[in-house]
Amino acid sequence: MGRLIINVGVTVNGAFEAPAPEPLGGWLVTDPDSMQAGREMWQAADAMLLGRKTYEGLSAAWPGLADVPGFEAYAARMNGMPKYVASRTLAAPLEWNATLLEGDLIDAVRRLKSEHDGNLIVPGAGELANDLINAGLVDEFWMNVSPYLWANGPRIFDGIGPIRLEPTGTTVFPSGMVRLCYRPAAVATAAAQ
Repeated sequence: MGRLIINVGVTVNGAFEAPAPEPLGGWLVTDPDSMQAGREMWQAADAMLLGRKTYEGLSAAWPGLADVPGFEAYAARMNGMPKYVASRTLAAPLEWNATLLEGDLIDAVRRLKSEHDGNLIVPGAGELANDLINAGLVDEFWMNVSPYLWANGPRIFDGIGPIRLEPTGTTVFPSGMVRLCYRPAAVATAAAQ
């Protein structure tokens, strides 16, 4: 049975998307250690589960990085990994090694979890993540917290909860970014039994 993991970069006050035209790079902080941790996460992933907006953004960027010095291996992994896309507006077939989920989202994700043994990574914290959290399908949350307060933009997990989370790990990187890892308490209790 695969584990469904929400992976998101946020500011200290929970912004996960910079408003246009401000680039995400306005608050996203990285360093070689956090970049290596990101590469290791994707190496351990079995597949990605994406919402439409995330799919469109990533599929426009990653194929072009395949020949960029220093990104070749990372791009090969990202481009070659199976991707599943939840969308009400896209039509199959999709590009970038992606499959459009058919039918009910929750049923489709339950099937994916039963078909995959590894990690199913959900990059981002939008509507798809909220639907998966509300359905009780998320096994872990990995939040990469950049050392910024950001005045505008949507906030992570608005309207979700209460859900008790148990910490599973914390890593502080030289840049000031902190990776916080949690799992829902119900998942932690079931894992202990």
